[in-house]
Amino acid sequence: MKVAKEELVKDIERARKRLDNSIEKKEDYEAIYQNSLTLDRLIEQYLASGF
Repeated sequence: MKVAKEELVKDIERARKRLDNSIEKKEDYEAIYQNSLTLDRLIEQYLASGF
């Protein structure tokens, strides 16, 4: 269980960095939106898992 939590946290951090980078680079709306959705899904998974 701890391994799954750590992996999910790493995935969330990577997704957050991708989103931040896409915003900083002023990428097109669709790219930023997709990165945001990915991050939201991972956070939702984390919360649903009860960590």
